[in-house]
Amino acid sequence: MKKLLFIVVAFLTTAAYAQQKVSAKSNVIQLELNGIVPTITWISPQTYETNLTEKQFTVKVGVKSQGKLKSAELYLNDALVGQSRGFKPATGTGYDKLIERDVVLSEGDNILKVVAVSMDEVEVSDIRVLRVEGTATAMLADRTDYALLFGTDEYDEWSDLFNPVKDAQTIAQELEENYGFKTEVVLNATTGEIMAKLREYAKKSYQPNDQLFIFFAGHGQFDEIFTEGYLVGKDSKLNDPGKTTYISHSTLRTVINNIPCNHILLTLDACFGGTFDPLVARSGSRGQDDIYADITRSEFIQRRLRFKTRKYITSGGKQYVADGKPGGHSPFARKFLQALRDYGGQDRILTLQELQGYLLTLRMEPHAGEFGDNEPGSDFVFVAR
Repeated sequence: MKKLLFIVVAFLTTAAYAQQKVSAKSNVIQLELNGIVPTITWISPQTYETNLTEKQFTVKVGVKSQGKLKSAELYLNDALVGQSRGFKPATGTGYDKLIERDVVLSEGDNILKVVAVSMDEVEVSDIRVLRVEGTATAMLADRTDYALLFGTDEYDEWSDLFNPVKDAQTIAQELEENYGFKTEVVLNATTGEIMAKLREYAKKSYQPNDQLFIFFAGHGQFDEIFTEGYLVGKDSKLNDPGKTTYISHSTLRTVINNIPCNHILLTLDACFGGTFDPLVARSGSRGQDDIYADITRSEFIQRRLRFKTRKYITSGGKQYVADGKPGGHSPFARKFLQALRDYGGQDRILTLQELQGYLLTLRMEPHAGEFGDNEPGSDFVFVAR
């Protein structure tokens, strides 16, 4: 009997609640018919969802009511928008109140809400969504990352090496699959083929935020008389006093500096690679001896790519560097791959400074620096997908 009574009471309570809702809805409808409920008209933006590329926007909203308005406020992401322009005189507009505000938006979705309250405490609200594809995102949408990798482990006169080809191929695969680079690998190239390929890249067209990563793995050489370092091609002579069959670092600096890509990182995993810097060459192996949270991700990338980049990293200084065990990777390539496979941490952006941190423990003491037209504050970023 108690259970039946409870059901009856519950039914009556539910029915009363439903009747109350219907009654309230009817009252609102009646108020709307009487013109007492304020009406909100979006002038700008007009559509429910609007896509923008700029972060500044002027919101215009008209509010009309036959009764007096108690208030009409604009909110952006639940925060009241300040009185930048305030209520504008509505004379001749057909509205009782005209809200016009200048707002600053964030990347992504921005929720605009207008809340109007009549003197009878009748409240109405309406929302619009402004979706900002920020300037950084828009600029970086057209960015392309290129990688040109040379690996040479077979030589006509110099001793063959074990791992340069594998190093170049593995790094290229990592860049292509996990960082979206357009990669090209050139294997066992002669000095003429190396220069021809660099010339080919110098004739390409690049967008302002494009990046070019150039990697060399193979033999290197240094001449104490000329105080100059050299890349050794497949066909370079073992005994060449004039160095006419090598590619000098000074030539390499000039050629790469003139490639019309704003952001270039050169990496040399070769003996005496550090002598790419003339200061190292004049100082007193892979070779033949085996020895920011407050900004968005896109804004961070844009900041790093504001200035022209001409940077280099070498596996060692004025010394021989190790080739590594057969079938493996050189010590430098192993650390480089480790950095790439950590994907830059939480933000998934690997900067040059972060990359160099992985290389600090190498016995060969890698070198890093700038050349050519590098600008202060420049950087090169590996952006993981």
